[in-house]
Amino acid sequence: MSVSKKLRFKMVKEKKCKDSFCPFHGKTKLRGRVLLGNIVRAKAHKTVTVVINRKKYVKKYERYEMRKTKILAHNSPCIGAKLGDRVKVKETRPLSKRKHFAVVEVLNESS
Repeated sequence: MSVSKKLRFKMVKEKKCKDSFCPFHGKTKLRGRVLLGNIVRAKAHKTVTVVINRKKYVKKYERYEMRKTKILAHNSPCIGAKLGDRVKVKETRPLSKRKHFAVVEVLNESS
């Protein structure tokens, strides 16, 4: 794997795939936001649901509250992220009605 300094993730070159939406071997270009999250659902074909947890400051109570966002991301066969993995996702063009992100790196694999 080579590391892209500009994009800040490891590029997959060992495994080849014929997926046209793959950010490494296909025609999909990456742009925009990079987010970290956990995969909570991986039932759909080549699609995973990623939960991103964040903290929001509540001025009235002078405390933080936890909020979460669920996004759908494209999971290419060459990356092969599974349920429970911590992943890095990057924004792409709209791939379907709700899918605008692609998994680019698996950070921690679940056991």
